Amino acid sequence: MFNFTLLGLPIVDIIVIIAYFTVVLWIGFRAMKRINSSEDYFLAGRKFGKGIQTFAAFGQGTSAESAVTTTTMVSTNGAAGIGMGLISGILSMPIYWMITMWYRRLRYLSLAEFFTERYGSKRMAGFYAVISTLMFMIVAAAGFTAMSKTIAAIAEKPQESLTQVELEEQSLAAEWKILKEQDFRLLSEEETARLQTLSEMRPQATFSTINRTYLTIALAIIILLYAVSGGLEAAFITDMIQGIFIIILTLMLIPFAMIKINSIFGYDGFMGTFHALHHNLPEAFFEVLGSPNLPQFTWYYILAFGLLFLINTGVQANQLTAAGSAKDDETARIGFLTGIFIKRYCSVIWGFLAMMTLLLYGSQVTDPDMVWGMATRDLLPVGLVGLMIACLMAALMSTADALMLTSSSLLTNNFYKPLFPGKSDKHYIFMGRLFCVFYIVGGLAIALVLDDVFTLFIFMLTFNSVIAACFWMGMIWRRASRVAAWVSIGVTTVFTLLLPVLLPLSPSIRNSDYLAMQTHGYDVERTYTAKEFDVQARNEEIAVWDALQLRGEATGRRPQFLELGEKFVKSDFIAPRSIFWQGGLSRNEDGHVSGSGMLKVELVLLDWLGVDLQSNSFGLNETFTAILRLIVPFGLLIGISLFTRPESKEKLDFFYARLRTPARGDHDEDARIVEQVRANPSIRDEDRLFPGTDWEFRKWTKADYIGQGYVMIGAGGVIFSLYLLVTLGS
Repeated sequence: MFNFTLLGLPIVDIIVIIAYFTVVLWIGFRAMKRINSSEDYFLAGRKFGKGIQTFAAFGQGTSAESAVTTTTMVSTNGAAGIGMGLISGILSMPIYWMITMWYRRLRYLSLAEFFTERYGSKRMAGFYAVISTLMFMIVAAAGFTAMSKTIAAIAEKPQESLTQVELEEQSLAAEWKILKEQDFRLLSEEETARLQTLSEMRPQATFSTINRTYLTIALAIIILLYAVSGGLEAAFITDMIQGIFIIILTLMLIPFAMIKINSIFGYDGFMGTFHALHHNLPEAFFEVLGSPNLPQFTWYYILAFGLLFLINTGVQANQLTAAGSAKDDETARIGFLTGIFIKRYCSVIWGFLAMMTLLLYGSQVTDPDMVWGMATRDLLPVGLVGLMIACLMAALMSTADALMLTSSSLLTNNFYKPLFPGKSDKHYIFMGRLFCVFYIVGGLAIALVLDDVFTLFIFMLTFNSVIAACFWMGMIWRRASRVAAWVSIGVTTVFTLLLPVLLPLSPSIRNSDYLAMQTHGYDVERTYTAKEFDVQARNEEIAVWDALQLRGEATGRRPQFLELGEKFVKSDFIAPRSIFWQGGLSRNEDGHVSGSGMLKVELVLLDWLGVDLQSNSFGLNETFTAILRLIVPFGLLIGISLFTRPESKEKLDFFYARLRTPARGDHDEDARIVEQVRANPSIRDEDRLFPGTDWEFRKWTKADYIGQGYVMIGAGGVIFSLYLLVTLGS
């Protein structure tokens, strides 16, 4: 796999990579000797402290696609692309402080057990196990794709080694670049047609010495060897190491990128890079809210998307795996929140790196997923390239191993065990290892079929919406019934998962003229202070107008010259956007328009009900989608629960009393207290905020108020970091 003559890497880089994986495999086989039970394998005996919990939360929430997805968002949307995910994530942090405690106090091996115990349905638990595993496979696929693309870009094939076919494609890429960089208004009809053809072909400008398929398969095997053998203990110990490596990845490129930018654009020092960014990228590029690059990023869109993000991620099974392995609920809360905050700060740094790499390589890249690899190859010295490759693989592995063990636990305990009860612990551990193989093979297959990181990211967001209402209402409302839960799951599965995926398989649906409906385009005016970039852009506009004037094709008044520091009004045209298709519209060779990606069934129904979606902004329509994915499942569950029989009072009393009982680090002591609660659930009633009602909210303690203060400070720090990023050097 890592033959330096194949990859074109110096021997120093090869040694770094081999040394890293030797340590990882040693950890896995060492942890295998301490596995004596299913709890040891799936939750590492619930013994981890705050340090490992921090990196477990950070590692499972961060993969190789995290930085790549940020780069893609920034390259098309500017700073608003950073804020879109970051602000939504920040809004969920206060809630995470509360629900992380739930995960530990449930005392389950997997989150699927919640549906068995709360709703008395093993089938619901099995359904949740399958849905969650499919989603986690997509997460793994996104990581495999991002990692392999980046490493492929690092190992660029030298010019003299290109085949004749590759040389011809490279020539087409060069032609495409020239046409894209010209003003569209000056292109002839033939050049315009040629540009459209090349844009559909997307020819590559660079080629790799490695085979991405073989690289992905080899890494999957390594993950299987250490995580399958050592279980969650091996996964989380390596996550701690890999978390450090991910942070190194985040910071490694910064000084080298800053030095190169200062050299190219004639600046010096730390602030010089920020001046270069502001003077050479459009000012609108640094707008987080109200940006013409991402006009849908409004306050109502942020609120709706943030709430949907919280509701969906709160029911992810890996959250319980991370928090459930802590020795007590205080450790779980502090470790989890600290790990997620580290990721939030890293997101700001990824955005900064994305801006720098876009400034350096934006015009050279046809696939934004390749930018990180290009920067690594171009900027880092020998030895650090190997470390970067190890970091990228570590980022993928830290997520894949945790999700693999989570999926294995779900399938073993909630799908296989109900079908084959009464087996020994060793048998179930063996089956857990087989399900690990099933998970990795599934993620690998998806990665080889779907090659777009951002498409995979959007697709995986839809899965948890089918089960989220059942989890949240089941945790806080005694009236939530099994019948209502199944109705909510069934309807939501059909309208947010099955129909959006299956209907586009029909050519008549994908090519429907009705479904090709778009929002109306409109102009947005902003007032800016002229920077060097704006002056140059205005001079180019004047040159284009003069050229058109000579041809007798100029329209309107000649643009006026700009001076540095002058206030001017810039008009941006917000192009029409597809209403019903997640992936937008594409034009076939015969000129017919067809939809791509998933179908937004919710918006189709709204249009049938008479809502004028064409007159809405794209952001408002997306907000409608998010709101419907909240209202429908929750509304169905609440409405039907009011007219159906709830679960037995005895079962619910124990469930909620245990949820109010702190988890102890001493397993025997914790088991003794749980049995006391089972015998007399009312001993925990003093902690209820609304005693005598069906609502199960807990009174806050001093630790809760302190914890929320910690969350507010951390969130403020993230927002301030984003503010500095977009204002320094302006």
